[in-house]
Amino acid sequence: MKRYDLRNLKDEFYDRMSEVLEDEIAPAEVAIFLFEIGDFSAIQKSADVVKEAGHEMMNSLKFNEVDWTIVVKRKK
Repeated sequence: MKRYDLRNLKDEFYDRMSEVLEDEIAPAEVAIFLFEIGDFSAIQKSADVVKEAGHEMMNSLKFNEVDWTIVVKRKK
């Protein structure tokens, strides 16, 4: 399991999250992503990105007032 802090990318973290899942995480490995939520649209979009890539979102939770954490398991 590896943790990736994507808060510095603001609303542009989706490409980096996809890159991590494809290039840095082994099949069946779990990654934890931390990002800023802003207006909450990032939560649904991150779930869509994970699903479209064929991976499994295992958990999604509010970390504090502005940050969100998702736990993703790489499928392929």
